[in-house]
Amino acid sequence: MDLLFTDAVLLSCDAHHRALDHAALAVRGNRIVALGKRAEVERQYPDLPRFDARGLAIMPGMVNAHTHTVLMALRGTVEDWSGDSIYRYMTPISYAMTPAERAVIATLGCVEAIRSGTTTLVDPFRYVAGYVDAMAATGLRLWVSEACADIDTRRIRHGDYSIDPAFGEAFFARATALIDDYHGSYDDRVRCQVAAHAPDNCSPAMLHRLHELARTRGLSRTIHLSQSPLEVAAVRARHGLTSAAYLAREGFLGPDLIAAHWTFCDRADITLLAEHGVQMAHTPASISRRGLHKALLGPIRDAGVSVAFGTDNMSEDMFQAMAVGSIAWRTGRGRGDGIAQEGGVDPSPQDILVAATRAGARSVGAEQEIGSLEIGKKADLTLIDLNTPAMRPMIRLPSNLVHYGHPGIVHSVMVDGEFVMRERKVLTVDEPALLAEAEAVTRRVWRRMLEQNPDIRRPESELPWLEG
Repeated sequence: MDLLFTDAVLLSCDAHHRALDHAALAVRGNRIVALGKRAEVERQYPDLPRFDARGLAIMPGMVNAHTHTVLMALRGTVEDWSGDSIYRYMTPISYAMTPAERAVIATLGCVEAIRSGTTTLVDPFRYVAGYVDAMAATGLRLWVSEACADIDTRRIRHGDYSIDPAFGEAFFARATALIDDYHGSYDDRVRCQVAAHAPDNCSPAMLHRLHELARTRGLSRTIHLSQSPLEVAAVRARHGLTSAAYLAREGFLGPDLIAAHWTFCDRADITLLAEHGVQMAHTPASISRRGLHKALLGPIRDAGVSVAFGTDNMSEDMFQAMAVGSIAWRTGRGRGDGIAQEGGVDPSPQDILVAATRAGARSVGAEQEIGSLEIGKKADLTLIDLNTPAMRPMIRLPSNLVHYGHPGIVHSVMVDGEFVMRERKVLTVDEPALLAEAEAVTRRVWRRMLEQNPDIRRPESELPWLEG
């Protein structure tokens, strides 16, 4: 699309944190070709169709560096239940779904992402080929991967960590087929990563095979790391090492690896990961729902680790991630940790915005293409309505966005130069029909999961609708 946005506030999220008022931004095709003072850009591009952006701020679309859209089916349940949710609920429900059901729930996640000002999702999961077309149809930019394992994740809740070559081979075959069929598809809006699910369910052989796949295909890699006490104990029992040390032993660490969570990494782990240039996908809101994130965020920050934000499970709201993330990082060593100097607190709102935009782009090797408002970059844009109560009074816009922003302030969203939401209407999905279908699918899948897994006990009276 060729378009000239005029009279806007521009938040670049670039290396200089530039902010411009009464500015203009020109788009040709799918690229930003100019931005700056309104009069200058209008003189450069007098014939472009105009979009009056008075009362709007334009920022780069947010990059959700780690999410699982299919697990929207668990929303409002495991956040409040005790015990391990990964192998007790997340794994069983994903296997209980049909491809069509996964597509419906994943589409719901994409729509929430759009309404939350997100333009890119990084989504490692399983059976991805069965629903990636539905996700791509929403217009979002995607990095997808089949999160491989060769220890059957369905058996782990029973204490079985035996290596299953057939299980691993099926995962690897799906991963390579996904790359063959989808990397660079949808006019390059869909790309692939190579994903190992987690250190506790990947043998050394699987890690080596995945590393080689990424190397030969030139792809970035991702993994869950030290996300639960169960994982930490299992890796210690099998290998006598922490999860990070196990990955280091197998040569799996490197700057092309984005590792999610780091919840139970110790200081030695952090040093090791930083030395290898591993990036962190921090999901502060998701991890903090049972209590503030336990990761050693102060030492991680001190080590110079590049941190991107994601939402992980049950939500695609990056505003929530920024708000909780700001609190978590400012209290990384305890109350008052965030005070850097008189008149300043670390990290700043601008730093948090970068974690939700440019650092996410960096995590998938796309910092030269997306993540900031700069000439030559893709036109992935989020327009914010400044005339809303949450944005006023507007003394420091970045602070308002980080501390008080919410999906209701998002006016329009553009991906690859095309609107996917305009004036609060999602253009790529029949939203009312989707909401009704997702509700029906979720109830059906929950019933099926509990029938297929009679050992899974749900809290009494927590899901009364299952009886209806």
